[in-house]
Amino acid sequence: MTKKKICLALQGGGAHGAFTWGVLDRLLEEESLEIQAVSGTSAGAMNGAVMADALKRGGRQHARERLERFWHSISEAGDNIFKPGRMLPTAFGPNSDWSPMAVWADMLSVVWSPYDNPFYVNLLAKVIGDELPDFSALNDDRTPYLFVCATNVKTNQRKIFGPGELGVDALTASACLPTIFRSVEVDGDFYWDGGYLGNPALSPLRSPDLTSDLLIVWVNPLNRHDVPTNARDILDRMNEVTFNATLVQEIEAIDAVNDLKPSGAKFATPYKRIRLHEIKDEPNLAGLGHASKSNTDWSFLLELRDFGRQASKQWLRTSFDDVGRKTSADMHRMLRCLESR
Repeated sequence: MTKKKICLALQGGGAHGAFTWGVLDRLLEEESLEIQAVSGTSAGAMNGAVMADALKRGGRQHARERLERFWHSISEAGDNIFKPGRMLPTAFGPNSDWSPMAVWADMLSVVWSPYDNPFYVNLLAKVIGDELPDFSALNDDRTPYLFVCATNVKTNQRKIFGPGELGVDALTASACLPTIFRSVEVDGDFYWDGGYLGNPALSPLRSPDLTSDLLIVWVNPLNRHDVPTNARDILDRMNEVTFNATLVQEIEAIDAVNDLKPSGAKFATPYKRIRLHEIKDEPNLAGLGHASKSNTDWSFLLELRDFGRQASKQWLRTSFDDVGRKTSADMHRMLRCLESR
């Protein structure tokens, strides 16, 4: 059977990364799809790492089982990984932005640093280390390749860790929100969350050695129907804009390169034309508040997984045939361009 090849770009977004778990869970059921490479940031990096390692070691079903086990470990670690006491078992539900504990945690983060905690331990590193005790498969030369983005604290440059550089430190660096975790040192440099400079980075997926089909899994909504007017909604939207900005810029670069080399063009150029695809669920994810990104309740993670499976199923039904043929993503919507361009 001839398989369709694709590269995956996986966004970060805390517990909302369980949506991506669901997307991957459904894609792994598709025997006719081959994943060549994954670029991920934060939760996207962890999803990509667990999946790529498991695919190399045991195949598709093994990858599905490992992803479920990983997210169950995240749930068990719970608020100790993100913000202790972030969620309250009350009527606030997953949108607990205005719960007393959520407001208190945000106020505390303004004046309190993780460096002020004498008992600090990066518990996320333990969860990753337990799930990925051996990075040899991720660092070998077999597909799918994994690329992980982090932000250099001192130089304001992004670092993309690839095969040969991957380890627990690279993954924790990619997920290092500076108000929660101390910066992560890798080879003498210090890193914060990669989402500031690449959520995720698309550049490694544009290699001539990889397929031209690139599938973005969105976690942070691009579009909202209403203008935020209260303090919590404004902060939430600021975070979404910030963590989408560099991705949108890279999509603009892809659009420009595609214009330089139109489909079917006879002349040679040094550029690679990209066929862009996307899986998203803005109606459901945009309805979740900022505090829900720290909600590791198992029932909530399963709900997000189901959203992801449904979105993936929809994409397979409507756009899978376009893989290898043409772009299926609405790039004009992503770039806020006019339909008539």
